[in-house]
Amino acid sequence: MPAEYLAPLALAALVVALLSLLLNLLLAFRLRRASRQGRLPSSGVERLDRQLSEELRRLDGVSAELAEQAARLHLAQDQARRSIQRVGVVRYNPFEDTGSNQSFALALLDSEANGVVLSSLHSRQVTRIYLKQIAAGRSETALSQEEEEALHRAGSTAHQ
Repeated sequence: MPAEYLAPLALAALVVALLSLLLNLLLAFRLRRASRQGRLPSSGVERLDRQLSEELRRLDGVSAELAEQAARLHLAQDQARRSIQRVGVVRYNPFEDTGSNQSFALALLDSEANGVVLSSLHSRQVTRIYLKQIAAGRSETALSQEEEEALHRAGSTAHQ
């Protein structure tokens, strides 16, 4: 390249460099002013940090709710274990002078074969009701044949 072109070319490069510098300063000034006024979107890192914080709060809430549900489930399982789960009924006629099978023996047991046997003896003059406690499938008092059958139908494996 001839030497006569170097001076104007250097001058043109200097002008372009100065214009670039001025344009950069102008953009930096506008960026700072927009940032102070809150008109700029958050940077990607700040946005990601905010999203992670929100997800962690949400996860803490879900974790607390899960612990609460687990406690409720444990309580429900305990109540269910102690609730009546096995029922056995025997209807019969204990007296020849009555018409039909109006008497009954009803066994009500929980999952551990604890509960009661309720008996009703019906005659023409009176109806009598008896209640016998059952613990682990056994009664402390003697059971009638019908009460034994009701206990058996309820699914108890051990009888007196």
